[in-house]
This record gives sequence, C-alpha cells and structure tokens, in this order.
Amino acid sequence: MSANALPAPVTKAGQDGLAALLADPGKALVALDFDGTLAPIVADPELARAHPEALGALVALAPKVAAIAVITGRPAEVAVRNGGFADAPGLEHLVVLGHYGTERWDARSGKVTAPDPHPGVDAVRAGLPGLLEGSGTWVEDKGRAVAVHTRRAADPQAAFEALREPLTDLATRHGLIVEPGRMVLELRPPGMDKGVALAGFAREIGAGSVLYGGDDLGDLPAYAAVGTLRAEGTPGLLVCSGSDEVTELRERADLVVDGPEGVVRLLAALANRIG
Repeated sequence: MSANALPAPVTKAGQDGLAALLADPGKALVALDFDGTLAPIVADPELARAHPEALGALVALAPKVAAIAVITGRPAEVAVRNGGFADAPGLEHLVVLGHYGTERWDARSGKVTAPDPHPGVDAVRAGLPGLLEGSGTWVEDKGRAVAVHTRRAADPQAAFEALREPLTDLATRHGLIVEPGRMVLELRPPGMDKGVALAGFAREIGAGSVLYGGDDLGDLPAYAAVGTLRAEGTPGLLVCSGSDEVTELRERADLVVDGPEGVVRLLAALANRIG
C-alpha cells in the first residue's frame, strides 16, 4: 500500500467507520495497542521499540484528529519511552493509557497519573520464583502487574499451557486475574481492560468515530467496546495487526494489515487522505 492509498475494510460496519472518520476527522479517536501493533514483537520485551516510521506517522496524523490513544498493558512511562513519544512536536493530542488504562500519560503535561497499586501484585511476585523454577520462562515486572513470558522456553507453547492453570490459581488466591497473550501470561488486578479504557476515553472526549488497532487476545475487550459504541451510534473501524500466532482478532477485524509496518502505512495513508 502506498502512502496515498487507503485499504478498504471488508465489512459494511468497517466501511461506515472509515467513512465517518474521514468525513469528520476532528471528532475521530484513533486508538492503538503498542506491542505487536506499533512495535514488532521481540523475544525480550525490554528491547521492544516502535516501528522506525511509527512516530512520524503519528505526528502527521495526531493534529488532524480529536485524539490518539495508545492503550497498552505496559506501564505508561515504558510505552512513552519505547515509542519515543515524550516531547515529540505535534503529539499534543496523544495520550498513553498504561496498565490497561489504570495509568494515564498525557503528552500536554508529560505526567503520569495513577491510583495506588493492588496489594495482590506483591504477593504474586513473591510466589512466582518457586512456581517457575526450571520452566525456562522469564518474568517481566510491570510494577502494577507481572507477566510470565514463555517465548524463551524450549517449547514455548507447552510451557504456556503447563503454566496457565497454576498461574491462574496463584492469581485467584491474591485477588488478581490472568490475561493470556502471545506466549505470555499476565497476572494483574481485575476491573480494568482495554475495552473499559477505550470506551471511557471515547466518551470522555465525545468521539464521533473510533478506530482501534490491535494484535493480541488482550485487545478483544477493545474490539467488544467498539461493537458497543457502534450499537450506541458511534461508527467504528476494527484493525488487526496481522500475525500467525493469534487468529481471533483477524477473524473479527474489519481490516487486516501486515503487522506494525502495515499499521504505520495505514496511519500515514489516513494522514495523507485527511490533508
């Protein structure tokens, strides 16, 4: 896809969502996951960085829409750092909703706001070493959540399946839930997900249309939120940053693009079309 060409959604609802965004971009919310959507998936999440052309595409699009929201399970400050968002000219309309919306970073202020952490996270953190010994997994400490990555294990899928039940038991004992993803099991507090974060922010800004792009199971609540917004009269477009590891989003999406590179091209095409 060239910078001037917009791909066509395959569903009527998606076509309506794109048409509404283009007709009144000043009321449009563009919401995006980070890992796997703006940034390629890598074996070590600490090394994940936004696609080299992502920042430029966001800078080109952000002033033309009501807001751009990056909604991620990562801490907000980590997503800001890994995306290169801090102090980037033109990103005044960008917010990062970290920890599934529990944290919020606003480009205008450069500050993060958040409530106190859930006490169960400390308890789970203490119980993980004995549970994971010899599994070949790696723990990412997110502060308000912990994520067990199986991608480095000898058999990543087998490790994922073997750990799912014991990690769920551990999380439940301490008032947390387990969020599965692409070779990762995240133990985090309940009550907040990408759908809650997306719907809340869309209503806060009075969005007239919503585009959401994601790649993983944790993005399904955001897809559902777009469905709810559509039912309430707000057009929406569901974009899948395609991968071979997760097919659920691909099956529900209005538009599938080729990973983060495809997402960046879509953002650039939108900026170009809006003018």
